[in-house]
Amino acid sequence: MEHLAPIGLNHYLTISAILLGLGLFAVMTRKNAIVILMGVELILNAANINFLAFSKYNGGMEGVMFSLFVIVLAAAEAAIALAVVINIYKLFKSVDVSSIDTMKE
Repeated sequence: MEHLAPIGLNHYLTISAILLGLGLFAVMTRKNAIVILMGVELILNAANINFLAFSKYNGGMEGVMFSLFVIVLAAAEAAIALAVVINIYKLFKSVDVSSIDTMKE
């Protein structure tokens, strides 16, 4: 059996950068509110991976604590955002953010 290279900090940072890029792409290019929320969640998960990776390689527990706070905030953000999206759908029968312009008035 071949010996695999150990997983290092660069591997975690690469995965985090890919998730961040995908999340930014989803937020910047999509018009569907649900897809935008999924992009925000990807960005928060990328931050969590960074916190945990640096915590693992620096030996402290600060990254784990930050990550727990981010998870709690992401859950609260998802609950509130989904409630807003449901209300927008009830009013406009669409979740396309470009078609919602009533708030401009």
